[in-house]
Amino acid sequence: MKKEYWDVSEEQILEKTDKNIAEWRKILDAFKAAEKKSNEVVAYLQAEFNVPRYWARTLTTLYLKLKV
Repeated sequence: MKKEYWDVSEEQILEKTDKNIAEWRKILDAFKAAEKKSNEVVAYLQAEFNVPRYWARTLTTLYLKLKV
């Protein structure tokens, strides 16, 4: 994993996605993202929440990193 994908601030995430990290964690927990392939999670964020691809990948990587 590239460090840049999880080395982002709370402010950046909120500015770019309109939700904070805690809100995304709840959404991804409900989606059971930890049990899915990362590409599936990225696609879900893009389709359901209109998150741009870079930020969908960033959120997915951050989420999985925090679960470790």
